[in-house]
Amino acid sequence: MAKTQSFKYAACLTCSILVNLLSINLFLHRGGWEKSWTRNAVEEAEAVASISCSGHGRAFLDGVILHGKPVCECNQCYGGTDCSQLSPNCVVDADSGDPTFLEPYWVKHAASSSIMVAGWHRMSYEFNDGSLISEELISHIRKVHAAVGNANTEGKYIIFGAGATQLLHAATHALSFNIDGTSSPSKVVASTPYYPVYKEQKEFFKTEDYKFSGDTSVWNDTDIDSSATSFIEFVTSPNNPDGQLKKAILQGPSVKTVHDLAYYWPHYTPIPAPADEDVMIFTLSKLTGHAGSRFGWALIKDEAVYKRMLTYMDLSTYGVSRETQLRVLKLFKVALEGNGREMYDFGYNTMRNRWDKLSKSLSKSKRFSIQQLNPQLCSFSQQVKAPTPAFAWLKCEREEDSDCFEVLQSFKITGRAGNLFGAEGRYVRLSLVKTEDDFELLMERIKKLVSKESESEVEGSSSTTLGESKENRKSNESMEVLDPSYYINGLKHLTEEVGLHLVDEQKVPLYSIIEKLIGLT
Repeated sequence: MAKTQSFKYAACLTCSILVNLLSINLFLHRGGWEKSWTRNAVEEAEAVASISCSGHGRAFLDGVILHGKPVCECNQCYGGTDCSQLSPNCVVDADSGDPTFLEPYWVKHAASSSIMVAGWHRMSYEFNDGSLISEELISHIRKVHAAVGNANTEGKYIIFGAGATQLLHAATHALSFNIDGTSSPSKVVASTPYYPVYKEQKEFFKTEDYKFSGDTSVWNDTDIDSSATSFIEFVTSPNNPDGQLKKAILQGPSVKTVHDLAYYWPHYTPIPAPADEDVMIFTLSKLTGHAGSRFGWALIKDEAVYKRMLTYMDLSTYGVSRETQLRVLKLFKVALEGNGREMYDFGYNTMRNRWDKLSKSLSKSKRFSIQQLNPQLCSFSQQVKAPTPAFAWLKCEREEDSDCFEVLQSFKITGRAGNLFGAEGRYVRLSLVKTEDDFELLMERIKKLVSKESESEVEGSSSTTLGESKENRKSNESMEVLDPSYYINGLKHLTEEVGLHLVDEQKVPLYSIIEKLIGLT
C-alpha cells in the first residue's frame, strides 16, 4: 500500500513539472518575452538586403515603401523599378566626394559589420561617467592609428564631432581665442588650391573672432611679425583637390595650425611617417566610406584647446549620437580583424585601378592633363607606391578653354570648378571615389572627349592638306600660259610615235611615249 502511494506522489510531481514547463514555454512563445527578440529585426533586414536592384542600386530599411516593401534607390543614370534602365544621355556627376567605392567591401563583410540596436540602447544623454564619448571607441581609434601608422595618438586628447566639417569649425573657434584680449580677428589662410569649406564656413558664420584671408603664400614672415593679429593656417594633407602631401608654411608665435588629415590613409596615399601635430582632424567617411554616419574625430595636444573645442561641441550638438558611436566601434573592429590590412588593400587596389584607367585615357590627350604625383615609400605596406588620390585635378591646356568647367559640361560631365578652390578656371576637380557605375560612366565620357579631340586634329590636318592643294592649283593657274603651237606640235609628234609603235612595237618603247605624254600635260 505504501509503495502504491509513493508511486502516485511521484507520478503527480512529474506531471506537475511537465505542465509547468509547458506553460512557461507557451508563455514565452505566445505573447510573452522571447529570448530571441532580434528574430523579427533580422528577418526584416535580410528581406530588404535580398531585394534585387540589378547591381545598379540598393534597397534600404528606411527607404520609400511601395507595395509593402522598400523601393530600389538607383545609382546615377539608372532607373526603373529594379534600376536596370540606363539613361545614356544623362549628365555624369563627378562633383560629389561621396566615398561609395568601398561599398563592395562592406557587402562582403555584411555579417561581421552588422549591429542590432535595442529599443532601450543608451537612452540617456550621457555615459555612466558623465561624458559624451565612448571610452571603448576612443581605445579603438588609438588602435586603428597604431595599426596604420598614420598618426601618433600618445598624449593626445580625443574629441568626436559630426564629421570633419563640424570639427574644422570647432578648431577655428578654439584657436581664435585671444588670451591677450586683442580685438583684431584671426586671419584664416590655406594654400591654393584649398578645400572650399574653409572659406565658406568663415564667410557664412561672419564672426568677429576670425575671417578668411585667402592664400597662405600672400603672407610672409615679415607680415606675420609686424601684424598684431594671429594666423590660423589650414594644412590639408593629402590636399583636396590635388592629392599633394602638404606641410605648414607659416611659422611664429602668432601662428596656429590645423592639420586636416581626412585622406591620410593607405587608400589614397603612401604613409611616409606618423603625423604628430598639435591639432589633427580625421573623418570616418574617407576611412571606411560611411559618410552618412557623420562621424569625425580630432587629436589635440593642448588641453586648453581641447576644452574650448569640447565646449563648442557641447553647446552646438551636445555630442555625437550613441547609435553612430556604436556603429563606428563595430566598423573599427572589422578594420582591425586579421592582419588589419584587408580594407586598406581593397581600397588601394580599387583606386589604383581607377587611376590606371584614367591616366591611360588622358595620356592620348593634348587638350587635358591631370596632376603628376611622385611615388614614395609607404611605412604601412613597406613598399614604394604611387599616390592614388580621391580626386583628379584636371586642367584644360588650350588657351581658349579658360572655363574648363563649362568645357566638361558640354560633354555632360559635372565636376567642381577650380575657382571654388582659389585656383584658375581652367582647372576642375573630378571625383573618383563614387560607385563603380559612376566611375565607368565618367570614363565613357572622358574617352568620348579624347576621341573628339583626335577627330578634330584629323579634320584640322585634312583641312591643311586641302588648303595646300588649293594653293598649288592657284600657283599652277598663275603660271605663264604657253604658246598653243607647243601643244599642237607636241600632239602631232606624239601621234606619229603612237602610230609607229602600233606598226612595230620594237621601234619605240611604250614607256617613252607615256613619259612624253606626262611631260606635255
